[in-house]
Formats: sequence, C-alpha cells, structure tokens
Amino acid sequence: MFKMNTKKYTGYFTLVLSALIVLAACKVTKDYKRPDLNLPEQYRGATFSDTSSVADIEWKTFFTEPALQALIQKGIEHNSDLLTAIKNIEISDQQLKQAKVSWTPQVNAQASGQYNRFSKNTFNGLFLTQNHLEDYLAQINVTWEAGIWGKIKRQKEAALDQYLQTYEAKEAVQTQVVSNIAKGFYNLLMLDKQLGIAKTSLLLSDSTLRFTRLLKDAGNASQLSIDQTLAQRQSVANLIPQIEQGIQLQENALQLLTGQYPGEIARSIQLTNITVPASLPVGLPASIVSRRPDVKSAESAVMAANAEVGVAAANMYPQLTITAGGGVEAMKFSNWFTMPGSLFGIVTGAVAQPIFNRRQLKTRFEVAKLKREQSVIAFRQSVLGAVGEVADALVQIDKLKQQEQVTNVQVTALHDAISHSLLMYKSDMATYLDVITAQSNALQADLSLATIRSNTLIAVVELYRSAGGGWK
Repeated sequence: MFKMNTKKYTGYFTLVLSALIVLAACKVTKDYKRPDLNLPEQYRGATFSDTSSVADIEWKTFFTEPALQALIQKGIEHNSDLLTAIKNIEISDQQLKQAKVSWTPQVNAQASGQYNRFSKNTFNGLFLTQNHLEDYLAQINVTWEAGIWGKIKRQKEAALDQYLQTYEAKEAVQTQVVSNIAKGFYNLLMLDKQLGIAKTSLLLSDSTLRFTRLLKDAGNASQLSIDQTLAQRQSVANLIPQIEQGIQLQENALQLLTGQYPGEIARSIQLTNITVPASLPVGLPASIVSRRPDVKSAESAVMAANAEVGVAAANMYPQLTITAGGGVEAMKFSNWFTMPGSLFGIVTGAVAQPIFNRRQLKTRFEVAKLKREQSVIAFRQSVLGAVGEVADALVQIDKLKQQEQVTNVQVTALHDAISHSLLMYKSDMATYLDVITAQSNALQADLSLATIRSNTLIAVVELYRSAGGGWK
C-alpha cells in the first residue's frame, strides 16, 4: 500500500513538473523582429557602391595629427558627457546582473526568541498552569516564482537590451565627442590661417599708405587718397583682434570638451598642410544599422520595449508561486536544537489569477504596446536621419572641393591684380581706389579660401561620424 501511494504521488509530482516546464516555455508575445526599413541601395551622392566604409577605421588612424590625437584621447578620458554615459552603463550592468538571477529562488533566514509572562489578573494568568510561555524559532524560507508564460525570460531580455542600449549610447557619445573635437581643431587652424592672412594684408596696407604719403609730399596725391588708404588699413587692423578673440574662444571650447579648464591649445601644423582624401567609401545604407552606435541604441530600445510588452502580457495570466520553509522550533530554550523533535517544515504552492485589477494590467499592456510603437518610430527616424546625414556630408565634400578649385583661381588672379594695380598706381595709370579695391578683394578671397578648406575638413569629419566612425 505504501509503495502504491509513493508511485501515485511521484506521478503527480512528475505531471506537475512537466506542466511547469511546458508553461515556462510558453510565450504570450512574439520575439523581436526588425521593422522593415526600406533602405535605399546606395547613398545619394556616392560615386561608387562598396561594402567598405571609413567608419571601420579607428580614430587614431583616421586622424593622424599628433596634437589632434592628444586632444581626442583627453576628451575620451575626461569629457563629462562621456563619463556620464559610462556611469549609465554601470547602472544598467547592475540591473542586468539582478535580472540574471530572476530564475533563482529567494532565500531568507530568520531567528527569533519570545518570552511572554502573563499577568495574574488576566485570563491566561488565572487559568494556565504556567505563568509564562516561551517560543524559540530558527528557520529558512525559500520562495520561487515559476517563470511561466515567458515572463522572467522577457524580463531578462529587457534588462539585456537596456544594457546594450546604454552601451551603444556611450559609443554614440564618443563619436560625437571625437567629431566635435576634430571640428573645433580644424576651425582653430582656419582661424590661425585667417590671422596670418590679416597680418600679411596689414603689412601690405602699411606699405601702400607709406607710398601714398610719399606721392602726396611730391604733389601727386591728395589728402583724400591718404584718408581712404588709412581707412582701408584700419579696417584690416580691426580684423586682427576679432580673429584673435575667435582663436581664444575656440581654444577654451576645445579645453572644455576635453574636461579641462580654459587655456591655450598646442599646435604646430597649418591648415594648408592637411590634405583631404581623394575618395572616402561610406559603405551601403543597409550597413548603417550595424555600424552607427546611436542607431544600434535605438534598435536596442525597440527590443527592450518588445520584451516589456511580453512582461505586461504575462502579468495578466495566472502566477504560480512555490514557498518552502524549514527549521527548528521549541517552547523551551534547552530544547531548541534537540533533533529531530524540534524540526519542522512546510511547503505551499499558490496560483494567483488577477480579477479585479485586470483592467489595470490590461492598461499596462496596452501602454507597453504603444511605447513599443513609439520606439519603432524613433528607430526608423534614427535610420532616416543617419542616411540623410551621410548623403549631406557627401554632397558638402563634393561641392566644397569645387568651390576650393574656383576660389584658388580667384585668389591667384586677385593677388596678380594687387601687383598690377600698384605698378599702375606708381606710374600714375591707376588711382588709389584701384589699389584699395584690389587689396580688399584679395583679402576677402584669402579669408574665404581658408574657410572653404576648413569646411571641407569639417565635412570629412562629419562624414566619418555620420557613417558610424569614431567609437573604435
């Protein structure tokens, strides 16, 4: 008879365990599937299609200037936004560790002792044979929630996806930091170039002013010509403090980007010494999802939102909780740990089905689905923006190169015009206005050429960032 009961209970246990295993494998929502992005076959403005991309190049290889490399390295180590992003990763990592142990039961230990002395004027004091009661307890309780309907699995997925989201967000911040430092450095070189142009132009204006005064002394020029030449000279002189102000402000901005107090930036290279690569492969739009960190972060947000939908759906189904406890208990301290008389144990199982709060759970489920849809929209927008930024950078580089070619010819012609106007002025075949106009036009063309060169380098940096480069 005893053997039959054992087999019967063993069969029940096996049946329940099998049912739990089956239910644990059940999922009330679908696994994540990447939304259809309808990506184009190639970027607008790309001269050729290739799977290679500048984004695959490490930033130390892409930026070869030692001073710039030092600035970027300092920025990666000390930039406040980047340090904050790293802390977000650490927070998410702790949450992920917690989620990984969701399957394990909760174990609590408890030890207590109670001594209760009764008053003589109470019921217990009058009728009990002893005037006090003792109770000593030491136990361990184990509580385990069965991971049915895929709830715990989805919770782990959500935690992992949130961790990946913060990790990719940190990489995205790094690409932005690297990009901003490089852009600021090239802008600084442009200001250096413009300062040199302004100083050279000032020397030329001084020379023209001296010659005009000599002509006036000889009776071949008027005071008006001197006044106009002086005014032109002062206009050039006024550029110098403006450019010097821009240099110091840009240096301060770069120092702040690298987590330092405002100060001077060491540099030895000139703007004209930096060359733009003849070709810059950007890969195919289909690869932007796997290359660009902010896009990957946005997709991780979609995956986390999808997992949260699964958790919200599972909460509407019955939850099975199993609790077990055991220990020693005695009403006398001397018998507390007497074995086996003081031993006790208990095992309970509970199935909870939400009824009155089901509307609340249904609301959470519907909100979770709406949040998932929001994350999908944000993901698609991030992809759309990334493809657009690459296309914009490509067209900027192309058109800026064309502008630089035209401006180079213009600069050469205007500097020749200065020489010709001075010779003609000395020969009394041109007026001082011709000389001033030629110098002014040449100055503006020189400044414009420096700006175009700087903008071209900045566009290259933007292409590198928008394609997903800078985090390696």
